[in-house]
Amino acid sequence: MKKLATMLMATALLAVTVNAAFASNAVRISQAYGGGGGSGYYLYDYVELYNSSNAAVTVGGDYLEYGSASGNWASSVTNYYLIPAGTVIQPCSYLLIQLGSAGTAGIALPVTPDLATTNLSMSQSAGKVALFNALNSNVACGSEVAGSLIDKVAWGSSTTCSETSPVGGTTNQQGVVRALGGQTDTDNNSADFTVVTDPVPHNSASAINSNGPCSVVPTLNKTWGSLKSIYR
Repeated sequence: MKKLATMLMATALLAVTVNAAFASNAVRISQAYGGGGGSGYYLYDYVELYNSSNAAVTVGGDYLEYGSASGNWASSVTNYYLIPAGTVIQPCSYLLIQLGSAGTAGIALPVTPDLATTNLSMSQSAGKVALFNALNSNVACGSEVAGSLIDKVAWGSSTTCSETSPVGGTTNQQGVVRALGGQTDTDNNSADFTVVTDPVPHNSASAINSNGPCSVVPTLNKTWGSLKSIYR
């Protein structure tokens, strides 16, 4: 009996450890594009957020913050954006935030942004952007408000403050895109993201991500229902 109790305790501890190891925030950055504001592919920079869970998540009151390759988070008031109160991302769905000023060349984003700000003019080649639940104004990597980080991505080989290691550098026609429509999250930017030419963003009206936990469960047909009633 003692041996059985010990085994059960060990199993429970393992389950807790595994759950903790794979725990992550439901909302994450699924795309980032910094080629706008000049002569990029799109006229504007953007960040796409994704809700990987099967429940709606409120992001109103959170902060989207940008930092240069080796700079601080939100080094100026134009490098952060407070998401308006009441903003919600539905299950397995997206939120598209248009950033910065219009470029001198390029095309409009293919879907209408859910939110827009003239702040956060991001680098087309190397930089970092993060979602926080508290403002980190002109804060160095590693000195953020404890527990405030929701998610972040860094691109460019020399960029600081990535999750494990940064994604590769980008051109004005390229963005960084998280795998499986945003569902993949191993806390390693270089493994989770890919540099994509002409990335295609999603907004809140886009179809839900079929790679997430929101897939439709098929209805049992009448034949199966009849068989079940026979063998009850």
